[in-house]
Amino acid sequence: MGKSIQLKKILSESNYTRITGDEESMEREVFVAEINRPGFELAGFFKHSDFRRIILLGEKENAFIQEMSVEAQLACFSKLVNDETPCIIIAKGYKTPDILKNIAIKRNFPVFETDQPTGRISIGLTGKLDEYLAEDTLMHGVFLNIYGKGVIIRGDSGIGKSEIALELIKKGHLLIADDAVEIYHIGTGLQGRAPTVLRNLLEIRGIGIIDVGKMFGAGCVLDKDQVELIIQLERWLPSREYARIGLEADDNTEEILGVPIPKMVVPVTGGRSMAAIIEAAVMNMQLKSTGFDSSKEFVNRVLENIQSKKEN
Repeated sequence: MGKSIQLKKILSESNYTRITGDEESMEREVFVAEINRPGFELAGFFKHSDFRRIILLGEKENAFIQEMSVEAQLACFSKLVNDETPCIIIAKGYKTPDILKNIAIKRNFPVFETDQPTGRISIGLTGKLDEYLAEDTLMHGVFLNIYGKGVIIRGDSGIGKSEIALELIKKGHLLIADDAVEIYHIGTGLQGRAPTVLRNLLEIRGIGIIDVGKMFGAGCVLDKDQVELIIQLERWLPSREYARIGLEADDNTEEILGVPIPKMVVPVTGGRSMAAIIEAAVMNMQLKSTGFDSSKEFVNRVLENIQSKKEN
C-alpha cells in the first residue's frame, strides 16, 4: 500500500466546520492526491468511481442535489458514504443535505462545511496532498539555490562538496540541504528539501557541523526548491575526455523518479575555483533557456570565418 495521510493533518478546524463524525473518524487515511467532484455519481453512474478520493460538493452539485428525489439521494449517498471515501466537503456556505447528514451520523463519517470557494478548496487540497503523498527518493549531495536555480552538487565523499557549498553561500547563494536531499515528484517536476534533522546544517571537515542560518543569517537558507540541474563532481582523469566546447553535453540528463534533469560533469583539480565554475555553469544554463547558446555561437563564428576565407 502506498503513502497516506490522516484527515486531521490536512483539514484545519479553523477553515472547515465538522458537521458529522467524531475524533476517531478524523483518523481516516487519504491515499489519493485528487479531489472528486461527483457529477456522474449524483446522476447514478458509479462504474469507474474511485472512492479513495475526497469528495467536494460545490454550487452545481448542491443545485443538482436539490432537484433529486428522496429515493435518489438515499441511493446515492448510501454509496458515497463508505469506508473508502475519506470525507465529504460542502463548499460556498451550502448546508449539508438532511439525508446525507443522517447517513453520515449512523456511519460515523466525516462531513465538513466551509464558506470557501470550490476552486480554492480544490487547488489548496490538491497541492497539499501532492506534497504529502508524492513519490520520493533520497539523494546524496548538496542542494543549493544558485541564481534562482535549484542545483544539486554530487560527487564522491571527500571531494569537497560542502566546502564548495560554503564558498557559494558566502557569495550570496542559498543552502537547502547538505549531505542528504529528499526529492519529491510533485506535479510534473521535482522538489527537493533537507531531512528535518539536517535542516540549515552544513558539515565542514576539520571544523564539524555549522548552522548556516545562525552563522550567515536566515536569508542564506531555503526550505525547499525545484530541482533543475545536477552537477557531478569528478576527480580529474587525464585519460578522460571532458566537454570543452559545450555541444557535447547538450543532451546529458539523469532521470530521477521518471523526470529527466539536465546533468553536467565537472572535473575537480587543484587550482580551479569550483564555486566560480558552478556559477558560470548555472548562468550559461539560464542563457540557453533564453535562446542564446555560447557553444553554437562559437561554431557559427568558425563556420562564417571558413566561408569568408573561401570567398576571398
